[in-house]
Amino acid sequence: MSRLQTGYRSKNKEESRTLIEKVELENIDLFQRFSSPSSNILNILEEEFSINAYIRGNILFIKGEKENVKACLAFTTELIGLYRAGSFLSNDDISRLAGEKIKNPQESVGSHIFENILITPRKKAIAPRTLNQKKYVDFIYRKDIVIGVGPAGTGKTYLAMACAISLFQKKLFDRIILTRPAVEAGERLGFLPGDISQKINPYLRPLYDALYEMLEFEKAIKYIETDIIEVAPIAFMRGRSLNNSFIILDEAQNATNEQMKMVLTRIGSGSKIIINGDITQTDLPSGKDSGLITASRILKDIDGIEIVHFTGQDVQRHKLVQDIIKAYETNEIYKIPEK
Repeated sequence: MSRLQTGYRSKNKEESRTLIEKVELENIDLFQRFSSPSSNILNILEEEFSINAYIRGNILFIKGEKENVKACLAFTTELIGLYRAGSFLSNDDISRLAGEKIKNPQESVGSHIFENILITPRKKAIAPRTLNQKKYVDFIYRKDIVIGVGPAGTGKTYLAMACAISLFQKKLFDRIILTRPAVEAGERLGFLPGDISQKINPYLRPLYDALYEMLEFEKAIKYIETDIIEVAPIAFMRGRSLNNSFIILDEAQNATNEQMKMVLTRIGSGSKIIINGDITQTDLPSGKDSGLITASRILKDIDGIEIVHFTGQDVQRHKLVQDIIKAYETNEIYKIPEK
């Protein structure tokens, strides 16, 4: 066990509010986790808890206002416990977990660490990081149709792709189909050079990027060439019945009502459809309703279909992204009217 020592300064009113806690890093592994050049833990603790953190010898000092130091000590103690249990946590994970501890002091840090979906070829663990993301992944495993609605950076497509590859590797599906609307599929697309596959490739590039991260490059290419994994615009889904397939419709806010109905009715025996989008970022022409908005409204009470609404709190990108999303959500001019 780490030995926690307390010292309390009381020379004057200013110092009476100052507390210093000391945590002994009792082995080299713990010491390196907190002090190595690649570690940003001390900076994270200082930023999240508004304290000063530094190491002298093998002792971690936490100094600051009493309540802040106590909160930081509680988090640090739980963090060390997770390290002892063998958890690997990135700097982003630590920052996220610290934020959760501040919001919910009574909840254990471990309750916000969820089971991995997939380990990438580069040994990156992909797992949900928020309760909403956990709910979304659970629904993907249990339901045949799941609709994820929310801002960019909430992991809608990324987590769905990880689930698809994980379940495919377990031989629960024969194929993975990734599709997106190509909104500018008319005149402007026609002016682009190349054949049809070259014209639509820019619209599908984000799906390829995620795919190449989660599978070995050569294996991904082989699957694509043999149509085991198909990446195609939404128009290519028409007239098909897709059996034993894991289907992801990305950027669904740009699908029309007709396109959305068409995709939803492609589901065949043993298949699953995941539909994702951000209703605040539709690129449809004026006067065209978004199929995602309509579907999330009229399908919400159907048994076997689940709809997950993500918020800015689920964003796992740069912290400023949460602030940007919040600013847009609270701006009356930008709010999407209810229908």
